[in-house]
Amino acid sequence: MTTVFIDGSAGTTGLRIRDRLADRKDLRLMILPEDLRKDPSARADALNSADISFLCLPDTASIEAVSFVTDPHGVIIDTSTAHRTAEGWIYGMPELSGQREKIALAKRIANPGCHATGFIALIAPLVENGLLSSDVRLSVFSLTGYSGGGKKMIAEYEAPDTDPLYRAPRQYGLGQTHKHLPEMSVVCGLQHAPVFCPIVAPYYAGMEVTVPLTPADTSASPEEIRKVYRDYYHSGLIRFAEAPDENGFLSAGAMAGRDSLEVSVFGNGERILLISRFDNLGKGASGAAIQNMNIALGLDEAEGLVK
Repeated sequence: MTTVFIDGSAGTTGLRIRDRLADRKDLRLMILPEDLRKDPSARADALNSADISFLCLPDTASIEAVSFVTDPHGVIIDTSTAHRTAEGWIYGMPELSGQREKIALAKRIANPGCHATGFIALIAPLVENGLLSSDVRLSVFSLTGYSGGGKKMIAEYEAPDTDPLYRAPRQYGLGQTHKHLPEMSVVCGLQHAPVFCPIVAPYYAGMEVTVPLTPADTSASPEEIRKVYRDYYHSGLIRFAEAPDENGFLSAGAMAGRDSLEVSVFGNGERILLISRFDNLGKGASGAAIQNMNIALGLDEAEGLVK
């Protein structure tokens, strides 16, 4: 039976992974007692004895955890930002060309960031197919539920005396140094990071990522872009959605509770909107981590997930 350890199981992503794996009959979860949860020796023993280890930790703690690992056989799946562009780590987005095969053989898998997942799903296929050049300068707007901010932000939004400012969407990452920018550029093969506008809104889960295009960015028509998406996303948990019908609106919460991701194309030849929608805790976090685990174990990649 496969043994799984979650280092950082008390955080939002760790808890969700733990809950999702608890009923799996093919896995055995290793749970450290509360008094040993942060003990370096106990963590090192668990990391070196587990077949699969999830790191659900801040960046510095993830780097420390990797330094504890001496057993070359275990698979490490890091959900932090620390290793997403690091040498020797495989980026855990199996729907990208060639990545599924790499993940299946990898011992070090870097789980994608939530905002980055939505952006890369839209842009990587277009760069790969020549519809966008590597030197294009893009903008991206990403709307997310507050659960993406972890326990502290969840508590702030759900407190009975919440600041009135929390009742409206709040933009952040204003200095254009958001931690997801490096992977967005590197994985898509872009020379320039996009102008990135992340926005947290007063709802629990769900994400909507929008990249606008004009003829200055691409000569492709909306239908040419749709064809690329139809052909590119034929397996995995990302799919092309022709035209979600919500009476002229697109809800950022439409995919909440699911582990799949939808890409769509709207607009016209002069102004195109590329839009991805998914759950920031699903395909944007724990769902993607479990998908990567399933692939590493040679299982159906959707095992235990909600499409």
